Amino acid sequence: MAKNDDKPFILGLGGTTNPYSSTEQALAIALKTAADAGAETELFGSAKLCALPHYRSDPAGLNETGKALVKAVRRADGIILASPGYHGTISGLVKNAVDYIEETAGDERVYLDGLPVGLIVTAYGWQATGSTLAAMRSIVHALRGWPTPLGVGINASGGIFKDGVCADEAVNEQLRLVAQQVMRGSHRRQYLTQ
Repeated sequence: MAKNDDKPFILGLGGTTNPYSSTEQALAIALKTAADAGAETELFGSAKLCALPHYRSDPAGLNETGKALVKAVRRADGIILASPGYHGTISGLVKNAVDYIEETAGDERVYLDGLPVGLIVTAYGWQATGSTLAAMRSIVHALRGWPTPLGVGINASGGIFKDGVCADEAVNEQLRLVAQQVMRGSHRRQYLTQ
């Protein structure tokens, strides 16, 4: 929720098992835009995603990584969610992380209620980007979040990401825009909670 210093906390959630994936690099670029605009940001990417057990698979409860994810979701003023398009939909790795949001079902702010959520999809071809964006929008709606008007679909088959840099300026502009939309939505939240 909006902090006293009005510095929003934007959570970047997504990636693949590879920390250098186009998905995680795109997410990092969008998060940097939010940070440059004054947000506190956190990237919950590859290493953390891989440390999450399947949701509710451990009778002992959440591990430390799962607890950290739920804490970050509870703290978030906005989220940027990024997934590769695998066989036309969100990856299992990212979906598992999203399933942890169920832990907020009994909170004052249930799930992602009222949160702006920016969406990024990378795929090796255009077909999976559209269907994956649609699936992500449906998930965010089911969790009561507000998907930003812009969802970024990226055909990464040409190898446009390298060392955290995107060689396609049109893609960079879309990543900046989705982060800006999340930032604008995060500032409106303070009026909803008063």
